[in-house]
Amino acid sequence: MNLNEIISITGRPGLFKVVAQGKNSVIVESIVDKKRIPAHASDRISTLGDISIYTTDEDVKLIEVLEKFNDKYDGKACPSHKEDLAKLESTLGEILPNYDRERVYKSDLRKIFQWYNILINAGIPIVEKKEKKKDSKEAETKKATKTTAKKATPKSGPSKSVKTVSAKKSAPTKVGSQRGK
Repeated sequence: MNLNEIISITGRPGLFKVVAQGKNSVIVESIVDKKRIPAHASDRISTLGDISIYTTDEDVKLIEVLEKFNDKYDGKACPSHKEDLAKLESTLGEILPNYDRERVYKSDLRKIFQWYNILINAGIPIVEKKEKKKDSKEAETKKATKTTAKKATPKSGPSKSVKTVSAKKSAPTKVGSQRGK
């Protein structure tokens, strides 16, 4: 499962994945307890790929921060989101040293730790396999090279002769009506 397919719904705890689309809503399934609920158009839904964290430089995508968590904790659970806030701030400061401490709310800080643990406990891989990305880039390069080679080389094979058909000379055609003749 891709992290861009995981969503967060404002006002509902945890993370969800979309399983079906209803008439006026989307049916989502909780990653934690597998319960299915409708998410209506009035709910604020965000994919993990759309969420960013404020830093003193440019904003950093949440997925990149989760990958750094995964590297630091070797794919194992991090400290609970219920730990002391100072400990969580120092941990995030180690992982993302330039995060903006004034603009990142304390509740959002806790969500980062909670969401990481939810993903780890559910067995969802945080880091996509880089080999697949590398292989797909190599395949695209080979495909582009083949396409260019096909365009550059003329077709080989027997040449076709073109028949020329000579037209008989005919009188010029007059335009208009010829009444009264």
